[in-house]
Amino acid sequence: MSQLWVDKYRPSSLNDLDFHNNLTEQLKKLAKTEDLPHLLFYGPPGSGRKTRIFAFLKEIFGPGAEKIRLDTKSFVTPSSKKVDVNVITSNYHIELTPSDVGIYDRIVVQEIIKEIAQTQSVDTSSNKSFKIVLLNEAHSLSVDAQHALRRTMEKYANNMRIIMCCNSLSKIIAPIRSRCFMIRVPSPTIDQTVKVLNGVAKKERLAIPDIVSEKIAIQSERNLRAAVIMLEAEISRNYPVPENTVLEGFDWQDAIVAIAKDIIGEQTPSKLLFIRKKIYELLTTCIPPLVIIKVFNFR
Repeated sequence: MSQLWVDKYRPSSLNDLDFHNNLTEQLKKLAKTEDLPHLLFYGPPGSGRKTRIFAFLKEIFGPGAEKIRLDTKSFVTPSSKKVDVNVITSNYHIELTPSDVGIYDRIVVQEIIKEIAQTQSVDTSSNKSFKIVLLNEAHSLSVDAQHALRRTMEKYANNMRIIMCCNSLSKIIAPIRSRCFMIRVPSPTIDQTVKVLNGVAKKERLAIPDIVSEKIAIQSERNLRAAVIMLEAEISRNYPVPENTVLEGFDWQDAIVAIAKDIIGEQTPSKLLFIRKKIYELLTTCIPPLVIIKVFNFR
């Protein structure tokens, strides 16, 4: 099965990145420092935060950081409940999303960081004496988990570094922010998004009008991941793509707009049950509640 373009052409090194050159140079300097601080990357979805983090890890540790494997770790809560969390690991780092385990995120954060900090790397080719713990969706961490993280960061600072990735700083407690070097990753501009889309099409030996690339950049709200997916879908649906093409939106966005129209059109108990069912369907397809509310507000 062929890769999606968004994964196939994802930059793997800092030198491959297409925009935010000042930020790229800053990351290169950080990668060379002997005393790397804890890092907090923040910015909107699709701005390239994770891509930059992975390229940064490769800059620090070399190609070995790309040799990853999927694993499942199990923990036992104080109430004797077993909790499983999926992690992605290499010899140099571990990546996890603590919010996947809900109210047990504090236990997962403490135990995984403790385990990583007490485990020596089996690869002696790296001249770095620390491992990296990458926490996705840090904005979803409970306050208890964040306080536990703060204490753990201090305790194991000698041989472990935390890299956090979040959408906004507003839900990150001040003691965490004060212990991290914060890196803002803004969304690309329309022109930068168009340049990336045209570059992807060129690598596929396809041509797409600039005006269509601009339409995709605007409709995707400069979310680069969404934009590349829309580009691939549009070319698969209708190639060669005419300049006057009407872009198709994402099905989940159309579903939310339909729900909003139902809410406005009729306010009855039966309609409420119908709408609740539709919202549950969105949630079970991994559309975050905050995204649903955002689309409600802006559509």
